[in-house]
Amino acid sequence: MKTIKQSVGADIAKDKFDACFSVLTHEQRVVVKASRKFPNSPKGFADLSKWVSKWADPSVELLFIMEATGVYHENLAWQLHQAERKVIIVLPNRVKQYTRSLGHKSKNDKVDAKALAHMGAERNLAPWQPMSCQLYLLRKLTREHEQIHQMRTEVSNRLHAETHSMLASKTTQRRLQKTLKLYDMQLQAIEEEIKATVEEDPLLSDKVEKVTTIKGVGLLTAATVIAETNGFALFTSQKQLVSYSGYDVVENQSGKRNGRTRISKQGNSHIRRILYMPALHAVRRNVPVFRALYDRLTGKGKKKMLAYVAVQKKLLILIYTLWKKNEVWNQDRYAQQTPKGDIQSLEAGASLSGVSGADKNTVAPTLARATQDEHPAPIGQELFFR
Repeated sequence: MKTIKQSVGADIAKDKFDACFSVLTHEQRVVVKASRKFPNSPKGFADLSKWVSKWADPSVELLFIMEATGVYHENLAWQLHQAERKVIIVLPNRVKQYTRSLGHKSKNDKVDAKALAHMGAERNLAPWQPMSCQLYLLRKLTREHEQIHQMRTEVSNRLHAETHSMLASKTTQRRLQKTLKLYDMQLQAIEEEIKATVEEDPLLSDKVEKVTTIKGVGLLTAATVIAETNGFALFTSQKQLVSYSGYDVVENQSGKRNGRTRISKQGNSHIRRILYMPALHAVRRNVPVFRALYDRLTGKGKKKMLAYVAVQKKLLILIYTLWKKNEVWNQDRYAQQTPKGDIQSLEAGASLSGVSGADKNTVAPTLARATQDEHPAPIGQELFFR
């Protein structure tokens, strides 16, 4: 039985991970060779290396595949990458659908590891590369800012409710006000750290400065979009970026039935959240390219929120264009390039010809992959607007 590919699937938890070693034969059959549990620690990583060496054929391609499980997978992925192993990280929802296709009715760590190993052996998946340290830190800071902003909004709402309640408590109001002041101090500190992080890298600082020439896009917006996309390293077209961000359109039509057409929201929710307020800001400040898009959609009877989503999408595409071409915002030039697609596609962008080779100085690795997730509900950020 000749082996043509080897795959190690790792289902990772906080304290341990299950590993499954599978091979793809020349008959296109996936065969499980061995499985074992390891502690999620440096000792466990060393034991995994010894265990894999026992079963692996040095002359055949070997890859390691795992789910993006919060942060628990990062240490193992980094260790394997440092050892020059081929690492693949896939989204949990993709693994879930693949496991169902294999006919597995039960779900446990061992079954998940087996499904991952099967997927790695059978599919041709893109290898993972870690983010640059600068963008990784920037992503942590922007996500921390988002979380604290959410908590501040919650406390602000509680203070409003307490102030207008039937038997308002002054002591409760004082405590809530102190909490708001604490959150404001933390947000300010994070914003200063984001600015310092960007300024530490001259190339990153220069590109961010050009992106923020777009009216409505400030430092926080630019930093979030760039960090969540890892400097747009994996994207060669606007369509890929739109899909990654969850702005791609999902149709629901069969025969004579025409259901609701909407955006998928199956993508990076942090990007959609951070673009919500800049879109409102750009329309209310009457920035021509965005106001024209908004008026065109509302003039055809579309809801205001749909029009604002289209503006968010347009903002994202323009940020991507300026970053790739390393250009500043030119209102007259980009107003002429506004797409005039149908309403259902929300002005969907086509491929950006010439962009992939336009920027020779990159901030992030060419094959770097940013983390994706799926949470809807945009939450506005009103800071760092221009």
